Formats: sequence, C-alpha cells, structure tokens
Amino acid sequence: MLTLIVPGLIWTRQALADLTCDLPLPAFTTLLGRGRLNQRPARDSTAILAESTGLAAPLPAAALRWLALRDHPGPDEHCDWLCLDPVRLNFHDRSLIVDDPQHLRLSSDEAAALAAALAPTLAALGRIEVIAPGHWNLRLTAGAPRFQPLPDAAGRSAAPLPPDPAYAPWRQALNEAQMILHVHPVNQARQAAGQPVVNSLWPWGGGRLPELAAPTTTHDAIWSDDPVARGIARLLQIDGAALPAGYSATAARAPLALIDGLKHPASSGDAIVWRDELIRFEAEWLVPALGALRTGRLDALRLIAPGDLAAAELQVGRRDLWKFWRKPRSLAELVPQ
Repeated sequence: MLTLIVPGLIWTRQALADLTCDLPLPAFTTLLGRGRLNQRPARDSTAILAESTGLAAPLPAAALRWLALRDHPGPDEHCDWLCLDPVRLNFHDRSLIVDDPQHLRLSSDEAAALAAALAPTLAALGRIEVIAPGHWNLRLTAGAPRFQPLPDAAGRSAAPLPPDPAYAPWRQALNEAQMILHVHPVNQARQAAGQPVVNSLWPWGGGRLPELAAPTTTHDAIWSDDPVARGIARLLQIDGAALPAGYSATAARAPLALIDGLKHPASSGDAIVWRDELIRFEAEWLVPALGALRTGRLDALRLIAPGDLAAAELQVGRRDLWKFWRKPRSLAELVPQ
C-alpha cells in the first residue's frame, strides 16, 4: 500500500469547488469515484503522521529531527528537548505573520553567531544547540508548556502566548531574544544585503524519544523532506529518504510519503500557486499510482488530507477500479456538506 499524507489539500467545500472546477484532474476524480472516502474530524499533519506510524501524539519533534540531521549517538533519551527555530515575523495587513522558515536560508556561520549571542538569555531554560542552520534545539533544564507547531503556524498570524503563568519565563526570554536579534550584526548585514532577517524564535515540538519495544508501523519506508518524518524513519529503523519527484514502483512495498507542496500556498491563500501544485501532484503522484493499481504493481492507495476545518481519508484497492459504474467525483466532496 502507498500512503500519501497531503496537508493543504482541504479548503472549504465551496472554495474547493471554485478552485478546481476547470482543472484537468482525471486521475484524482477517478480515484475519488472508485474508492472509499471517509470524512474525519479536523487534525493537523503531525497528528496524522503520528497515527500513521504508530507513535503517540504530540510528536517529540526536536528529538526526532536530531536523529535525521545528526549522526549517532542521538539525543539523550532521558532528557527533554524543544525545537527553538529562528523565524521572521512579518507585519502584513495589521497582522504579524509567521514567514515560511525556508525563506531565511541562514548560513552555518550566521546561525552559529546568532545562537551564541542568544545562549545567555536562554540559559535558565536550557542549552541551545544548532543542529542545522534553520533548525535549533534547546536541551531543557525543566519541562516546558506546549507550543503551536511551527509547520502549522507558518504563513499565518502569530498568536500571542497564553497568559498562563507557565508561559511567563518563555515570554520574557523571547522578548529579550527579539531585542538581541534586532541589533545583531548578522541581521544588520542581512538587511543591508536585502535578505530576510531573523527577528524571533519559535519554540515547539518538545519531548523525548519514545521507547519502542517492537515495531509500531506497517510501513517499510518514509519519503519526506521534513526532518521530523525522517527522524521517525530512523527511530523505527525503516528506510527514510527525501521525497522523490513522483511515484514509481520501488522495492518498498508499503511506503509513506509526506507531500507538502500544497501546504504553504493553502496557508497563505495563494490560489494560483496552489492550483499549480495540485496539477503537479496529479501528474507526478496520482497518475502513476493509478497506473500501478491498474497493472497490479500497487495493491492499494491511501490518501489522507489533514486540515483545520476537516480531514479526509481516501482508500482505493485494485478491485475498486473494477467498479466502472461509479462515476468520477469532484474534489469538493472531500469536505462534508
């Protein structure tokens, strides 16, 4: 079975109808018509990823991505870790928007200099470690409250931290970090060069690695550019690889692919880019998957669409394709009426 997790696919029913009414999507509409479609409660992609790999949610993203980005030994199993990623908060239409972290493109030297300047301010909370220029971890000295995952916040308005006392030391540390970042020479040089600056940090994904007594997934490979997903593959001791350009029959019998090309244009409301990405998803993944189902090189396809408003799951087996009397269905039917 091929499992596809596709965040950003779900809009409102009317929006999906309007956005896709003139798009040629024969593979997608055929699969929707022949398969079994189930609407599910709203869930984010990290929760779906945890469920699909047999892990408990919320995922300990900081510890997992360490496994993907650093060689063994991995993070201390008895320590709590937290992602503390550099971000740019951008004012737009009177809102503070969390810019896509990929836009920063920090160098290793820039990240090291910024982290060194921030370390004393964060020392009471933990020890900062740069595991990649855009991915920083904090080895916590004590527990931390729960924060909104950065992948879910990117492209959206930044919500203030809750007024709960547990967040008070974090609010103070982040405010001080913002002041340090504002005057740091790295940011001044980036601004002079017309590059986006780092003006805040984003805590999220706390926890420690789970202890696994036995395999917890039926998948034998995970394909993703997300280091958290790649860390899950390493934890489960299955193949973990970058997301390929599209689907083709491989040695993996039951791969899971996290396809996030639709996510950022959906969160930012960029309908033109979203439509282009949907056409690409159709051509590179669904067309070859449908062909593999028809020829028997693939026994089943499972497509899961997380979303804030609703989620959907489509399952299509090879025998479902014989049900020729079932007509194609539009993408609007992914969302309940």
